[in-house]
Amino acid sequence: SKLNGYEFENNSLRVSYIPDETSDVDSQRGQDNSRRPGYGSRGPRGGSPGSGMPSKHQHADIPLRLLVPTQYVGAIIGKEGATIRNITKQTQSKIDVHRKENAGAAEKPISIHSTPEGCSSACRMILDIMQQEAKDTKTAEEVPLKILAHNNFVGRLIGKEGRNLKKVEQDTDTKITISPLQDLTVYNPERTITVKGPIEACCLAETEIMKKVREAYDNDMAAMNQQTHLIPGLNLGALGLFPPSGSMPPPPPGNSASPYGSFGVSAPEQETVHVYIPAQAVGAIIGKKGQHIKQLSRFAGASIKIAPAEAPDSKMRMVIVTGPPEAQFKAQGRIYGKLKEENFFGPKEEVKLETHIKVAAAAAGRVIGKGGKTVNELQNLTAAEVVVPREQTPDENDQVIVKIIGHFYASQLAQRKIRDILTQVRQQQKGGMGERQGERQGPHPQVLSEMGPSQGLAQEPRPQRK
Repeated sequence: SKLNGYEFENNSLRVSYIPDETSDVDSQRGQDNSRRPGYGSRGPRGGSPGSGMPSKHQHADIPLRLLVPTQYVGAIIGKEGATIRNITKQTQSKIDVHRKENAGAAEKPISIHSTPEGCSSACRMILDIMQQEAKDTKTAEEVPLKILAHNNFVGRLIGKEGRNLKKVEQDTDTKITISPLQDLTVYNPERTITVKGPIEACCLAETEIMKKVREAYDNDMAAMNQQTHLIPGLNLGALGLFPPSGSMPPPPPGNSASPYGSFGVSAPEQETVHVYIPAQAVGAIIGKKGQHIKQLSRFAGASIKIAPAEAPDSKMRMVIVTGPPEAQFKAQGRIYGKLKEENFFGPKEEVKLETHIKVAAAAAGRVIGKGGKTVNELQNLTAAEVVVPREQTPDENDQVIVKIIGHFYASQLAQRKIRDILTQVRQQQKGGMGERQGERQGPHPQVLSEMGPSQGLAQEPRPQRK
């Protein structure tokens, strides 16, 4: 309260609280209640997950998704839609049955949009209908409850060494299994959570499972919004860092109908980025007994590893970050933030780091562009320095390194733009353009010699001229 509104070097400070994703929700609720009036829940979404917001608004954006056997869909809808109308009316929910997706599939997804309580009531009514239908048609002894959840949230639902999931099983007396990672595709970023047990027990399990999923979703959204608030007026949508999805996107083909905004419609693809940090900063990134790096990894939803030093006196160390675009954004953002926080950069100095991404040697020519045009445009647009080193020998996977040097947002923007170019190259190759076209797009020896060392293929960083 003393810092808020404080005048410093002709600037007025504004202070608000960031939800702490490491503390659990209950202790947060206690802290929020004890704060002085007027300074409490100022988190990005009007409060941290535990700040007593009405859950109705908080979760309007995350539906309960069920997977039901196709033969029961008719009974759930009822004659002229009477049954489903009755469910929506009683539970005050909006229910979408994705009948036309995956023609001929044995199961169809159903999305229920409501408050957590409304979702649970609708789920119970649907389970009752399926159970009755199975009995009448003698098709099955019992119908398991199948919940679809985005892969981004499943790790936190399972918990360390499976503890969270085991607890839900014990508390609700059910048997819960989760579909393997291998089943995920670009169009289907969801895992299937199968719950077996009596209807009463399955309904209890649904409440517990969705509580965990919603918590994970809230933490992710709060963290992403917090990143947006770091630079006032910054619009991540305008930067093109994430797919355009402020509201629910139209469902892509397949049973994905991905309900999670920017999570996953075009972002389940894993990316690997190498971030170089000062060697003395390794301890700060790892933290006491590895706590910080573990927390960071969990928070971002990315794998974060620190490579061994290349030589005993190496000034820089490589951090390997693997995960989809939003995980990259969160993990790299935290690494930049930590270096600033721990004073590895001066108070008036901007944190600039070098990051490397590997691209197929055949696609490097496209990143450079004719006469270095694309790489120069990239540098002007993103304010990052982009270097495709000359005469690189491709590695065993036929890939070469592209170096990006710049502050956080410049680096992120350059990474996204380069990934866009690579996606276009892949799509063109898939579109039957054949091997020859792919080769022609590569850095052809003639083209390189015409370009000369000064055009976009800088071996040494060059200052930008305005």
